[in-house]
Amino acid sequence: MSVPLSRQVLEAAHCWESDDQIARRPAMSEFRRATRYHQAQWREAHGHPIGSQPNAPRPGGAPARPVGSRLPLAYARETGANFLTAAALDAARARMSIIEPHQSFDHQRLWADLLSSEALAFNLFGDLAADLGLADRAVHTWWPDAPGTVREVRFAHSPGRLDPAWLNSLRDFDAAFVLDRGDGTQGIVAVDVKYHERVKSEIPKPSNLWRTVAVAEQSGIFGPGAIDAVKGRSELAVMWLEHLLMLSMLQHPSGTWTWGRYVVAYPAGNPDIADACERYRTLLADQSTFASVTIEELLDADVLPSRTAAALRERYLPT
Repeated sequence: MSVPLSRQVLEAAHCWESDDQIARRPAMSEFRRATRYHQAQWREAHGHPIGSQPNAPRPGGAPARPVGSRLPLAYARETGANFLTAAALDAARARMSIIEPHQSFDHQRLWADLLSSEALAFNLFGDLAADLGLADRAVHTWWPDAPGTVREVRFAHSPGRLDPAWLNSLRDFDAAFVLDRGDGTQGIVAVDVKYHERVKSEIPKPSNLWRTVAVAEQSGIFGPGAIDAVKGRSELAVMWLEHLLMLSMLQHPSGTWTWGRYVVAYPAGNPDIADACERYRTLLADQSTFASVTIEELLDADVLPSRTAAALRERYLPT
C-alpha cells in the first residue's frame, strides 16, 4: 500500500468510490482505496463474480453499477463466499438464524460486501466458536490476564438493547468471548472489529445522556474532564458508547459479570482507528477495561489454525 493507486487503475477495477476520499486525511484515503482494490483483486483471483450498487437491484429500477469490492447478493448468500472457513460460515448462518431483541443488522452488507467488518469478525473468530478449547487458548494468549475459561463465543451481541438496566442503547459488540470464572460469575472480552472504517464525528443520543453519563461516572475509570469531552459531538463517541456497554454489564444489579474488557481490533494500516485508540486512552485514568490490538498482532500470536491465518492474511492484509 506504499504506492498510491491512480484513479485510472481504480476505475478499471470498479473501485473508484467518492466515499473513500477523506478530506485532509490523505493517508486514510489511500488506505481505503487500497483495501477496496485489494478486495476486488482477491475476488477476481478466487473466481467470484462482481457485485453492484445497490447490492440487490430492483427490477425496473435504476441501472446498477458494478462495484469491484462486492459480490452479487444472491450468489453470496448461496455460496457464503464472503467467509473464509466452513466454521466462519456456520457461525454466520447460526447468528443470522436468531434475532436478539431490537437488533438492527445489515444482512446484505454481511453477505455481499467484501469490506464488511462484521464478516471479518466471523472470519477471525469463527474457528474459535466451533472449538471452545481453541478459543480458550487464543483468548489467554491474546489477553493473558483474562480470568476463567471461555465457554461461548457470540457475534453481533448485546446483553440488552434499549434496556436501561444496561446502556439503554442499540450498541452491540462484533464478537464477545464469555468467560466462566468458576465462582458462578462471568467475564467478557467484548471486541469491536474495524477494517475499512474511518472515524466520524458523532453525538451520543442526547435523550439517553442520563444513562450514558451515569455508567461512565459509576465506572470511575475516566480522567478529569474526559466525560465532558465525549458526551457531545466527538470522533470517539462510538468507541465510548461501546466501552460503556461493556461497563454497564459490570454494573448490572444481577452481579453476573465481574470482569470485562472492551477491545478494538483493526489493521495496522488504518491510521484513523490507530489514532482514535490512542486518543481514547488519554481519557482513561484506569486502562484495565480497554485495549486495542491489530489484526496483524492477532495473527502473529500463532493461535489460529495455520490455514485460517494464511487465508486471513491473503484476504485482508495487502502487502
